Amino acid sequence: MTQDRDPRLAELRALLVERALRRGEFVLASGRRSDYYLDCKQITLEGRGLSLAAQLMLERCRRLEVTAVAGDDGVGPLLGAIAALSAEGPGIPLRAFMIRKADKLHGTSAKVAGPVPEPGERTVLVEDTATTGGSVLRSVAALEPSGAEIVEAIVIVDREEGAGAALAERDLPFTSLFRARDLLRGR
Repeated sequence: MTQDRDPRLAELRALLVERALRRGEFVLASGRRSDYYLDCKQITLEGRGLSLAAQLMLERCRRLEVTAVAGDDGVGPLLGAIAALSAEGPGIPLRAFMIRKADKLHGTSAKVAGPVPEPGERTVLVEDTATTGGSVLRSVAALEPSGAEIVEAIVIVDREEGAGAALAERDLPFTSLFRARDLLRGR
């Protein structure tokens, strides 16, 4: 996305650099080691950061003409914010599906929470960060039995460590609001 043209991107970038970017020794969800960590929950669990990320992702969803957003339970607040914002503006309200990382051992034991995805429903997958693309691919696998059409994956930050290539192998378009280098050079 073009950061120089939208002041919301500049504001979100500043929040990410200030609150989400940490230096040190970290092991990522992918198992890889890194000298920096992006804790996007520091942004998506507070009002302004959540609002900015949801607005920007909703605009992309509108351009793609989707009817739903989905992601794992780690991005539940972001999914809810996108769906809520979609009901306030022009266009149809979007539905949100949340894919559980762990099996639910009570109730319906459903892997997908929220309204049941419909066959052919145009859906965008949402993540906060992407390293190898593993979380997105797990979400794709969880939604495949529903017949939902996964149109694109959108993340706040692409760590630029293979997610784009892994998703391209599955013919899944991939968009990020920022690349890791956009944030690291500001620190």
